[in-house]
Amino acid sequence: MARPRRSFFAYASALLGLLSLMGVACFHFPDLLTSREFRAVYNEQFARHLLLVGLAAAFIMGTLAILRDRNKRIATIGVGSATLAVLLGGSNVQFDAIGQTPYSLGLDWFVLSLFFSALVFVPLERYLGKHVLSPLRPGWRTDVGYFFMSHVLVQFILILVTASTSTIAGLAAFPALKTLIQSMPVWLQFLIAVFVADMAQALLHRAYHNTPWLWRFHAVHHSSRHMDWLAGSRIHFVEIVMTRSCVLLPLLVLGFSTPAINAYVILVGLQAVLAHANLGIRFGWLEYLLVLPRYHHWHHARQQEYVDVNYAIHLPLVDMLMGTFKLPRDQREWPQEYGVMKLETVPKGLLNQHLMPFRARRTFDEYVD
Repeated sequence: MARPRRSFFAYASALLGLLSLMGVACFHFPDLLTSREFRAVYNEQFARHLLLVGLAAAFIMGTLAILRDRNKRIATIGVGSATLAVLLGGSNVQFDAIGQTPYSLGLDWFVLSLFFSALVFVPLERYLGKHVLSPLRPGWRTDVGYFFMSHVLVQFILILVTASTSTIAGLAAFPALKTLIQSMPVWLQFLIAVFVADMAQALLHRAYHNTPWLWRFHAVHHSSRHMDWLAGSRIHFVEIVMTRSCVLLPLLVLGFSTPAINAYVILVGLQAVLAHANLGIRFGWLEYLLVLPRYHHWHHARQQEYVDVNYAIHLPLVDMLMGTFKLPRDQREWPQEYGVMKLETVPKGLLNQHLMPFRARRTFDEYVD
């Protein structure tokens, strides 16, 4: 018996309904659920208008799915979540002045990032994808969980990264070098910062692949059997902290200006999603200048000859200097399979994957497939 097709309207309604409910929660508890740094990026009116659009779309698409008798349970989640969001105040919810708290969650960062990322990449991958792949492909729930964790816990990640780098950066101060770098125009600082950070991350990345205990953490990232915009979110929490600390440390030691570092952070966010995206566009010579989807997809290929290549995140030049550059000349050639070489070494599920590096077991009965 053929499996019934999933309804786009039903799942879109569920996504928008749940995100709208989270958005209302952010209005009710802004000091606890929203990130102070990210609040500076948007204003209240923008958030209210976006919330209104999300609520209306959740109701309309959920109702259409129910009337068409398609994935009614999923559609009901969307309509029910949107209804609860309206009952809790909807886009007209009022909130008091935002107070100061020692810690807060980045729920607003999660809601807006997931909404706009899906809005951009779901259509792009639908029409420009190299592989025919549903947004609801196997493992998508796990990757949404990773996306949620990395965004909601953003402040705690920053605290850990800052704590691990600030002392070392202070001890390794080079005033003359910092003065020289900060005398450069911001665009030049940015370019140098990209190269320095990419070299640092590529060296650590190669260590992840060649050091058994580090590989146990990094194997989680490589365990995704499908590559799309969401797959890049699958990263162990320990690896997030280690990698960001390793990348930030040389930037702080060398004294790059805040605007240059902020520009680099924006590039990291964009390129991390793009490099994993399922986009079959032929970029020509740009593939040798920037890390683009096909380049990074070969790093994730489940093929023995590609297990120790393409470590760069931004610049293929870094791999060329390290002797780890490898890319088929034929731009029509893409990997046919992704994932770790030994599938049974990585269990299913976010919690099990986070516990995996600390367990004595080396194989699992329920593993990624």
